[in-house]
Amino acid sequence: MFKEKVLLITGGTGSFGNAVMKRFLHTDVKEIRIFSRDEKKQDDMRKKYNNDKLKFYIGDVRDLASVKNAMHGVDYIFHAAALKQVPSCEFFPLEAVKTNVMGTDNVLTGAIEMGIKKVICLSTDKAAYPINAMGISKAMMEKVCVAKSKTVDPGRTLICGTRYGNVMASRGSVIPLFVDQIKRGQLLTVTDPNMTRFLMSLEEAVELVVFAFQNAEAGDIMVQKAPSSTIGDLAQAVKELFNADNEIKIIGTRHGEKLYETLLTKEEHVGAVDMGGFYRVPADKRDLNYDKYFIEGNEELQQIEDYNSHNTERLNVEQIKEKLIKLDYIQDELKNWEAR
Repeated sequence: MFKEKVLLITGGTGSFGNAVMKRFLHTDVKEIRIFSRDEKKQDDMRKKYNNDKLKFYIGDVRDLASVKNAMHGVDYIFHAAALKQVPSCEFFPLEAVKTNVMGTDNVLTGAIEMGIKKVICLSTDKAAYPINAMGISKAMMEKVCVAKSKTVDPGRTLICGTRYGNVMASRGSVIPLFVDQIKRGQLLTVTDPNMTRFLMSLEEAVELVVFAFQNAEAGDIMVQKAPSSTIGDLAQAVKELFNADNEIKIIGTRHGEKLYETLLTKEEHVGAVDMGGFYRVPADKRDLNYDKYFIEGNEELQQIEDYNSHNTERLNVEQIKEKLIKLDYIQDELKNWEAR
C-alpha cells in the first residue's frame, strides 16, 4: 500500500516511530522521513540502518515552518510526536499543550496546505476520561484532529486518529523499570498491585495504525481491543521470567495516575462500530446548531458501559509471561541476564 510513496513520521526517533519505520523500511516504500528534534537519536538511527530510503529532518512540531519544510513531496503522515510522560506533563502542563495540542494543529495545518493524502494521529487511552495533564492534552489533540478533519475534503486530505493502551517495554514504561530493578538487586516498586493496564506490543500498536490507514474515514478514532493485567501480576511475571527473588514493595499511586485506563468511553461506546479486533469511533457530525440535541436525549447511555482495563480480558501471570517472552527487549535482557 506504500509502493513508491513517501511516508513522514513525526517523532520518528521514539519507540513507536522506530517500530513503524522498521515495519515498512524493507517494503517497496519509496522514502521514509524521520522528523524529530533529537539529532543524537537521528544520528544513531542513520548509522544503525544505513539505508538510502531513510531521510532525516531536524525540526519541532511546535514550529509550523519546520514541519512544512519536511512535507514537500510527502504522501502520508504518521503523527507520533508527543510529550508522553505523565509526571513531567503534570509539572509542565503548558509544555504538553505546546507539543501535543498546538504541535498537532501545526502538523494538520501543514498537511492540508501541502495536500498530504492521509494523516494518522496517534493518541492514548489516557485521553479517555483524562485526569492528568498528559491525558488532557491528548484528549484535546483528538478534538483538534476531529475538528480539522471537517475543514478539508477527505478526498484531498483524510485525517483520522488511533488510540491505544500501554505499549509494553516502550521508553519510560514500567517493564524496563522492573528489569532494571531486578538487575540492580533492588526492590520492585509497585504503585498499586490492583491497578490494571492494557498490554500491547509495539508491533500490535503499529498494526492498529495500518488498520486505521486502510479502514478509517475522516475524523474517525480507531481503537484496538487489548487484554490487560494488574501491575502486581505484571511485576510477578517479570520476576518469574528472570528467576529473581527481589521483593515487591507497594509505594502507592503516583501523581496523576488512575486505578484503570479506559480505551472507549461510555459516550463513545454507544456510537462505536465493532470491527472485530477494533472499534471505529465515527466523528460527531453535529454543528453549532444543536438545540435539538438538548431536547432529544439518548437512553442507550444508561445501558452501556465504557471499555476499560478492568472489564476487558484479564491475563494471569502465566499468560503475561507468554506475552512478555515474545518481546525482543525481554529476549535480549534475558540473554544478558543468563550470561552474567
